[in-house]
Amino acid sequence: MEFVIVTGLSGSGKTRAMQALEDIGFFCVDNLPPALLPTFYELCLQSEGRRNKVAVASDSRSGHFFDAIYSSLEALKSEERIYQILFLDCSDSVLVNRFQETRRKHPLAEANDGSVKRAVDQEREMLKSLKECADYVINTSGVSPAQLKGRISKIFLNKPQDSLDVHCVSFGFKYGMPMEADLVFDVRFIENPYYIDVLRPLTGLDKPVYDFVMEKEEAKGFKKHFTDMIDFLVPQYSREGKSQLVIAVGCTGGHHRSVAFAQYMYEHLKEKSIRASVTHRDMLKN
Repeated sequence: MEFVIVTGLSGSGKTRAMQALEDIGFFCVDNLPPALLPTFYELCLQSEGRRNKVAVASDSRSGHFFDAIYSSLEALKSEERIYQILFLDCSDSVLVNRFQETRRKHPLAEANDGSVKRAVDQEREMLKSLKECADYVINTSGVSPAQLKGRISKIFLNKPQDSLDVHCVSFGFKYGMPMEADLVFDVRFIENPYYIDVLRPLTGLDKPVYDFVMEKEEAKGFKKHFTDMIDFLVPQYSREGKSQLVIAVGCTGGHHRSVAFAQYMYEHLKEKSIRASVTHRDMLKN
């Protein structure tokens, strides 16, 4: 099991980091009291449908409970439980500005008469030893959310493109376009198999229909441009930090042409080792 403990300075981007980890397949739990780390680790190991990737955020929001972080880490080590620490750091000036801009209260501000600067100084000293033993330290000063997600993806994924889920969906325009679509392609310009009696009861998943659609000259030209465009766009979206891309392909009824091309794109993306899925929304409608 890959077990990541996310910690660091308040306002340094731990929430964003947890969202990034969740997007790449981690089961995430925020603000867990450090004393519960060994117990939670065991629960993850013993639970049904055991999760292979778990991330836990634990920081000064726990108040005096955070003092247990070091003893909990020692307990995990003594039990030979493997874990990694991701520490989020940031410059003092950026942290102070972030709290002033968002008007959020620093967890240690009350103990410092409301002074954010003194609260940051106290927290930095409190976390000094934890930062020194961290496996990864990311300074988020001047780092955008997309860049932070990119850094985290490079650390915890074998391939950066694994951070993006691509979902292909076929649909019929007569039933309306999918609201969640990022990219929409209309293939109604290709000859419709519906008007071929022997093909009408079949779908784009059946070889006779699939071959009929794909062998048309206009389909061959579209296939090349469709493939080239998606091959160009997927790395761009992944680099920008997008976690999901929905590619919708539509025809009149969503039975034949759109099904064939959505299925084609799904298979193409899988061949390129890109996380992909496919849904044929209207294929079984009358």
